[in-house]
Amino acid sequence: MLQVTETGEFYLIDLGSRNGSFINGRRVSIPVTLRNADRVTFGQTELEFHAPSSRVALDHNNPDEGDTSTLHVRRLMSVMVVDIRNFTVLTRQLDESLLSTLIGTWFAEVGKIIREHGSWVDKYIGDAVMAIWFHRHQGVSNDETLHILQAINALHKATEKLSSRHELPFPLRIGTGLNTGYAMVGNTGSGDRPDYTAIGDTVNAAFRLETSTKQLGLDIALGESTYSYLLNLGKPEQGFEQHIVHLKGYEKPTITYAGTYDDLDKFIQTYNKPNSDTEPVAE
Repeated sequence: MLQVTETGEFYLIDLGSRNGSFINGRRVSIPVTLRNADRVTFGQTELEFHAPSSRVALDHNNPDEGDTSTLHVRRLMSVMVVDIRNFTVLTRQLDESLLSTLIGTWFAEVGKIIREHGSWVDKYIGDAVMAIWFHRHQGVSNDETLHILQAINALHKATEKLSSRHELPFPLRIGTGLNTGYAMVGNTGSGDRPDYTAIGDTVNAAFRLETSTKQLGLDIALGESTYSYLLNLGKPEQGFEQHIVHLKGYEKPTITYAGTYDDLDKFIQTYNKPNSDTEPVAE
C-alpha cells in the first residue's frame, strides 16, 4: 500500500506479501518513507518512484536549496503518539511473513481510523505513529476532544480484533500518549527533502507521556492541558487518576492523568449516554 499524508510524504507499507517489498534492496517490514528516485521492488518487478513536484517545491523567498526553511506557524494542537508494546520481542518470535502481515495491517487500520476522526498520520516512527489535531486559538471544543478520545478507543479495539485473528506468543497491545498545547508547524527539511511537521515541547511531551504508560502499568497518559478539556465532558477523575512521573529530558517531575482503555471506553459511553433529566420520556 502507498499512503500519502496531509504533509505530502509518501509511505510504502507491506501488508504481508509473500515475496516481500523492497526499497533500494532493503526489505520493508514497517512503513518507510519514499524518496524521489527510490528503487521499489515487488516480487520480480522493479520500479522507480518519482515524487510529485509539489513535494520538492522551494520557498521562493529563499531559493537556496541548501538552506533549511524556518518554521513559521504557531498552532494549538493535540498530539497523539501510539506505540506497539514489546515490538522487538515480537519480531524475534514471529515468522517474517506473519509479522509483515500483522504490522502492515495494523498500520493500515491506524491510518484509516485516524482519518475518520479528523486527523492524519503525521509520522511513522518505527513501531509507533504520531497524529495531530489542530485547534482554534480559543481552545479545544467538546466535539474535538470527543473525536480524539473516540479515535484512541477505536485504535485499541482494532488492535484487539487484529490480535485475535492470529496465533501470537502474546496479545498485541498498544500504549498512547496525548498532549495538548502550542507548537510550531512548518517545513523542517531542506532543498528537495521538505518535511512538514510540528516540533516543540508539546510534541516531545506526547512521546514521553506514551513512554510513561509502561512505568505506570497503564494504557493512556494525558497531559495536564488535555485533561482539563476532558473535564468539560464529564468526570474523568473516575477513570484517569493523577500521577507524578519523571519524563526523560525534563528536570522537574511532570503531572499526568493516566488510565486504561476500559476506563476510556466507560468515560466515552457515559458522555454519550442520554441525560434522563433533559430527554423526553415516552408515555
